[in-house]
Amino acid sequence: MSDEELAGWLARNIKTLREARGATQAQLAKLAGVPRATWANLESGASNPTLAVLHRVASTLQVSLEELVAKPRASARHYPRESLAVRLRGPGFVRKLLPDPLPGMEFDRMELPPGARLTGVPHTPGTREYLVCESGSMALVASGERFLLDTGDVVVFRGDQKHSYENVGPKVAVGYSVVLLAPSLR
Repeated sequence: MSDEELAGWLARNIKTLREARGATQAQLAKLAGVPRATWANLESGASNPTLAVLHRVASTLQVSLEELVAKPRASARHYPRESLAVRLRGPGFVRKLLPDPLPGMEFDRMELPPGARLTGVPHTPGTREYLVCESGSMALVASGERFLLDTGDVVVFRGDQKHSYENVGPKVAVGYSVVLLAPSLR
């Protein structure tokens, strides 16, 4: 790959990501702490940025450095169900709902047979978790409290505490877990 090709990929990726967020160059440049002219040069392919500038841009766009400089992706891609990661956890299973990691977030679908119980893994301090019951009945134990969820119910709790999920109904229970990880304090 040539330098010009890499600069073109970087420019296209930054512009596409900015436009997808509905933001102006000035808005994102301010968030990244770089001059607007620097951002404009990045999007034109006329820039040779430092690693520090690339890191700021990637953080602002909430993507990895690799995604910034990678060959641009197609505007859409289909992921068959079988291609998404599945983890067996005791008698149930947890399926990743997104094919690519989102910085600071996890989004999973859990399926529990009747009577099944999963123990959650406490996340980093300050994490918030949302549990949505799609079907069946579930019990969530978090921070010493027990919450009963029926179809459509949601519980928001501290994901940095011990927690567990249990199917308390007579049929398979399906729930969605959205974890918003607290930013690291480095």
